[in-house]
Amino acid sequence: MKAELESLVEQMINHGILFDEAVKEFEKKFIITVVDRNNNNLSKAACELGIHRNTLSKRLIEYQKSAQPAPSSNGHKRKSSPPKRKSKK
Repeated sequence: MKAELESLVEQMINHGILFDEAVKEFEKKFIITVVDRNNNNLSKAACELGIHRNTLSKRLIEYQKSAQPAPSSNGHKRKSSPPKRKSKK
């Protein structure tokens, strides 16, 4: 396993992957794999990971947000309605 890890690190360095990005991707893959192995039972997964369940929940929310595509700005501006005025009585 150590040789596989060393090989992977070499490949990442050669492809210009920065340390922070590598750590984040490793953490994400590790956490998602443990959650999947525990059939999405966050309490069991958190216990296996050695982290608090709330921390695990927050990380999963972060992963979901980063996986969502950014809003497209293909030249179409969103129509906005004019501000509503108070009616005089």
